[in-house]
Amino acid sequence: MNPRSALIAAPLFAFAYGVIRILDGLDGSHGPGLAWTAGHLAFMAALLLFAWLFLWFRTLAGRDALATVGAVAGLVGVVALLVQFGIDIAVGFAAADRDGMNLLFQQVQSVPGVPFAVYDGLPFLFYVAQLVLMIRLAVLRVLPVWTLAPVLVYLALPIVWKDLIPVSALFMLVALLPLVRRPVAALAAV
Repeated sequence: MNPRSALIAAPLFAFAYGVIRILDGLDGSHGPGLAWTAGHLAFMAALLLFAWLFLWFRTLAGRDALATVGAVAGLVGVVALLVQFGIDIAVGFAAADRDGMNLLFQQVQSVPGVPFAVYDGLPFLFYVAQLVLMIRLAVLRVLPVWTLAPVLVYLALPIVWKDLIPVSALFMLVALLPLVRRPVAALAAV
């Protein structure tokens, strides 16, 4: 895979998820339905691209211990989020309405270990890993230090309000643009 393509496509898929999520909620409820499924599939595509990017960031950082820990943590977070979004899609297919979805979500989350593994714990490694790897690349001067500002904004906006996910994705794209502009030889694949 071409790193330039992944660097641009990952934020664009996240942007698509955010926009579709907003459109899905215009009726006052998120899911079930086509928008619910399409949005989740868009973010899953972004996650798969980030899994590849985590490995590439590790390579750019010289495969040192910090970059390796960051990449592994990121991959664990990706897997947790893929499971979460897979559950969301399955629940969306199984339920007739939002109330039915809520009931199914309660059943899933009542399974011991699931909340931590799929919702409240391991998924955050995806975001922590991005911050760690971007800081590492900035320290090594692979990325300009200024890129850490849009990374922090990108990570914070969805915490403030989930409807800011599309704006957050644009900040992610801005943070990754310096890597897109690197010379082709510097973009050697993993």
